[in-house]
Amino acid sequence: MFLAACGAAGGDEAGGGANSAPTLASANANQSAFVGYEFEYDTTQTGATFSDPDGDALTYSFVFEPDGRGLSASGGVISGVPEGTGELTITVTARDSAGNTASDEFTIDIGIDQDAVLLAFDGAVNLSELANYADPDIPAYITKFQGGNSVTDAAATLGRVLFYDNNLSHNNEFSCGFCHRQELAFGDNVDYTFGVAGELQRHTPRLMNMQYAEETNFFWNERVASLEEQVSEPIHHPNELGFSGRLGQPDFEDLVARLEGIDYYDELFRFVFLDPAITEERLQIAIGQFMRSIVSFDSRWDAGRAQVASDDAPFPNFTADENAGKTLFMRTPAEGGAGCAACHRPPEFDIDPDVRHNGVVTVLDDDFSFDYENTRAPSLRDLASSDGDLNGPYMHDGAFETLRSIIDHYDDLQITTHADPVEFMAALDPRLQTGGVPQQLNLTEQEKTQLEAFLLTLGGTALYADQKWASPFPE
Repeated sequence: MFLAACGAAGGDEAGGGANSAPTLASANANQSAFVGYEFEYDTTQTGATFSDPDGDALTYSFVFEPDGRGLSASGGVISGVPEGTGELTITVTARDSAGNTASDEFTIDIGIDQDAVLLAFDGAVNLSELANYADPDIPAYITKFQGGNSVTDAAATLGRVLFYDNNLSHNNEFSCGFCHRQELAFGDNVDYTFGVAGELQRHTPRLMNMQYAEETNFFWNERVASLEEQVSEPIHHPNELGFSGRLGQPDFEDLVARLEGIDYYDELFRFVFLDPAITEERLQIAIGQFMRSIVSFDSRWDAGRAQVASDDAPFPNFTADENAGKTLFMRTPAEGGAGCAACHRPPEFDIDPDVRHNGVVTVLDDDFSFDYENTRAPSLRDLASSDGDLNGPYMHDGAFETLRSIIDHYDDLQITTHADPVEFMAALDPRLQTGGVPQQLNLTEQEKTQLEAFLLTLGGTALYADQKWASPFPE
């Protein structure tokens, strides 16, 4: 309940006799409003709602049930920008100088203006029936979490639209979802993908569980310090979405002007931010929340982990080979394992923020240049789907098509052809070298098969099928 009191002008008391109470002369009609749109209503109806036989000045107080939802009252006028839907019951009370009162009650029905949204997305987006992005089912054993830009259903819904909208590329042909494909764990199946101005320099990484990790920097080379900052780079990049303001390309203000001309964005931004202004920060917030919402914690690994006390215990739902592969993954080479968990840390399987390069240092179309800065890897979850369908190729250059080829790489790690051995070893992660040379694990073929079987248990199901992460645009 929200209460407000305010005054209004009126006449003086007519005489010295008993004061007469004000009366309700013309009841207020019920009103309607929309989330994100300015609302103003004079409850006195320019003095016609209440009359006072004595001509007394009247003051007004208000009760908002269940709350004001962004509205407040002053001088008999209710105004503000509604910030939530529902029916408000308003009780306005007029009081004279002697304390006598009269009251009126009416409702304000706050709805959502989404005609353009419903038309554009054919019901795939309905602001009255938001999908659950804010409250995912996260297992208790998942403990890493990056705060900031907390996910809301409303902003993530806007982010979903922006993520898949080709209007975010200057030639109207590309979107975030063009490269980050849901059926591939929000990755891609080519070595190097293309943007508005040609081939990109690195492979598209998978996107899931991005805020359930310790590493806070993004891109393969960790060049930005937050997920939200990462959102902006492809928009400004001349080769990706192309609003760079360079090389004859439009700039970000041109993108804003384009989006401002689209009716569904007027409705969406009002719904999320309570006004229609489109800014880079708001795009970062919305797309960032959508990306933060993409989670995958329903794998066979998760089903097994839920039944035991620790990551190390044998999982009752695993085969003997899968449990053996899990042991190889968890143990260090000194313990007879492959040492994978030292960098790709269960249960999130996120990358250690302090890793160096992993021996894959090639550069697109250049056998004599080497990139030692690629140290940010996505989670190892969903290297393949729960059906075993691979989400490769893998690594920043798409060097490996299969999980076995990845295992072979780490089993017999070599200095890259043409690379300077001193530079290569100086930047190679210490956990991947022994005595100043690249590691040789000497895994048997059976151990490689077991390790591969284990990696296939990390694939989920909902990630690929949940429509809240799918494109809302009609095909």
